[in-house]
Amino acid sequence: MERTLSVRGLFRISRPINLLMVAFAQGMTAYFLIETTTGGLPVLQDFRLYVLALSTVIITAAGYMINDYYDVKIDYVNRPHEVVVGKGIKRRVVIFLHTFFNFTAIGLGYWVSPRIALVNFLAAFLLWIYSNQLKREPFIGNLTVAFLTGFSVYLVAFYYQKNELLVLTYAIFAFFLNLIREIIKDIEDRHGDRLHGCRTLPIVIGFRKTKQVIFAVAICFVGAILTVTFKINNLHLFYYFGALGLVFGWFMWKVYQADRREHFTRLSAWAKVMMLVGTMSMAFL
Repeated sequence: MERTLSVRGLFRISRPINLLMVAFAQGMTAYFLIETTTGGLPVLQDFRLYVLALSTVIITAAGYMINDYYDVKIDYVNRPHEVVVGKGIKRRVVIFLHTFFNFTAIGLGYWVSPRIALVNFLAAFLLWIYSNQLKREPFIGNLTVAFLTGFSVYLVAFYYQKNELLVLTYAIFAFFLNLIREIIKDIEDRHGDRLHGCRTLPIVIGFRKTKQVIFAVAICFVGAILTVTFKINNLHLFYYFGALGLVFGWFMWKVYQADRREHFTRLSAWAKVMMLVGTMSMAFL
């Protein structure tokens, strides 16, 4: 029987672990890379930081909700036991929550700054158009999500206008790693996507060529990180990214070997772990 709203369904549809990772990345950025506000106040004592992080988390949760709303038929094929929309929460309730969350996040953003409100509005719009259309097209949907992930890290520097170049380094790191993860998820979900007319990379150019795209993105990723690491010239950071580079090399070898859905499910989880570990390197700066 279809429920109007269940706590368990709301918990699952909003991806709380992912939301915590977003808040953690912004908190690490503020504490280790921004440190103080433009007025000299320790950034962790500025209540606007927490309002900013809360608005980002709410926007992200709304994005997950609308994505599940539009993907319900595909999810019945790819992961039928995880479907929430129409089972744990009625479809009209999902739309209401999505709208309410977006307006709340934009309002909180305006409380921080009008330009943060504008950023939140644009992010909400991009997440809606991604879920409605872009994710069914080759590569552009992957780029959209990766860009928003990277910008969520950069947003703290954008607001405080401090250490923007350094924070941009981590935004680039998050962008490339998430781009790889999004392409891997497309490979993982290609069966359901094909049945419902999606034109993701694995469907348009094939499984093997999509792997080649992942390797090309990985080369760009390593090149960008090496360039910035040498420019920053921090020995601890060099060792840290060197060790992470070995893990990434192992990760790409697993991508090369992967040929089953469960392989790509594990790789998607590993990409998330590497993003978390990479974020923690901010402590060395």
